[in-house]
Amino acid sequence: MTIAVSAQALESARPTGAVPGPSRSAEPAHVVRDDAEAIRIAETLAAAFRTGASERDRTGRRPAEELDAFSQSGLWSINVPRAYGGPGLSYRILARVIAIVSAADPSIGQIAQNHLGIVAAIDTVSDPEQKALLFGEVLRGTRFGNAFSERGTKRAADFETRFSDAGDHVVVRGQKFYATGALLAHLVPIVATDAQGRAWYAIAERDAPGLSVIDDWSSFGQRGTASGTVLIEDVRVPKTHLVPAWKGYERPSADGAIFQIIQAAVDAGIARAALDDTIDFVRTKARPWIDSGQDRASDDPYTIRAVGDLTIRLHAAEALLERAGLSIDAAVAAPDADSVAAAQIAVAEAKVLTTEVALAAANTLFELAGTRSTLQEHNLDRHWRNARTHTLHDPVRWKYAIVGNHALNGVNPPFHAWS
Repeated sequence: MTIAVSAQALESARPTGAVPGPSRSAEPAHVVRDDAEAIRIAETLAAAFRTGASERDRTGRRPAEELDAFSQSGLWSINVPRAYGGPGLSYRILARVIAIVSAADPSIGQIAQNHLGIVAAIDTVSDPEQKALLFGEVLRGTRFGNAFSERGTKRAADFETRFSDAGDHVVVRGQKFYATGALLAHLVPIVATDAQGRAWYAIAERDAPGLSVIDDWSSFGQRGTASGTVLIEDVRVPKTHLVPAWKGYERPSADGAIFQIIQAAVDAGIARAALDDTIDFVRTKARPWIDSGQDRASDDPYTIRAVGDLTIRLHAAEALLERAGLSIDAAVAAPDADSVAAAQIAVAEAKVLTTEVALAAANTLFELAGTRSTLQEHNLDRHWRNARTHTLHDPVRWKYAIVGNHALNGVNPPFHAWS
């Protein structure tokens, strides 16, 4: 007997606030040829994403069409190794791409972060058969989201989500939060632990029975990331899609540094956008202070000095970001305790400067542009809201400690996904 189930009935069965996933493109994604093409594509996409970014922030519209363009462009497969059909580009270039995109819309830049980090993790821990399967998905344009973090546990590394063995698949149960990208993903990697307490990525179909993504992200910044709640209620995941994440931290690897450098690149992009909008507003809309004796705000000597200071600090942050990318590339090519620690230290230094300049640029914007810049019609506060929200990832006060302890005492950074 055939039973017809209407779309309306299926939708009514979802938890309140649950959102269905996106469809996959019928066309395979582009494969980027080289560094220069990756940068050109990123700049072209950024120009398109910049239009409408403020309105998306204001209204809460999710960047669905923009993400389709981003993932189909080939930039979501740039760290798929050449041996598996990908471009195999450097992490130096990957960080530049994320910074360029994030200067246009940092929510879109952040959504790509976990996808690219998962690609890196698969390259580190999966066997050749699993790599071929999952990298093939990425090259077709499939987007990974994430269901990593949990609310209510004592530490970020504590996970209550578990899976049980069920033959050719596992059954996963738990609840996640801060699930950046899951709302608009095709596959959702879930961090779940086995009976031995080891962490795995159980990569589930976005619309798998029992998997619900709730659109309840309410932060004042990074609004377009839709980093809400994921409910995981006996979700079946084939063992072909069960990735041993724990192996990435069993021996030296650059996996943690790769996740971190993408965070730093998003912050560099936010800083660039805030500084660019400061310069534009001062040139075109701001008035000079009455004591300056100038006809244009852009000729005010104190404004000139402040813009010079921010420009230097941004360039320093971008230089450290590039240096960190080179260190990661060296660690990926030859991973050992020393090369991985060098990558971690370089990324920590970049994280400090990108955080500080993003916050400084977003705040100084209003000091230099004046009261008019606070009007809602300009929505310039989005830069500060985005910077303040995103820079809360992996606090920089601990990055100072990591760098200082290594310089003073020769102590390598802690080895985990947040370092």
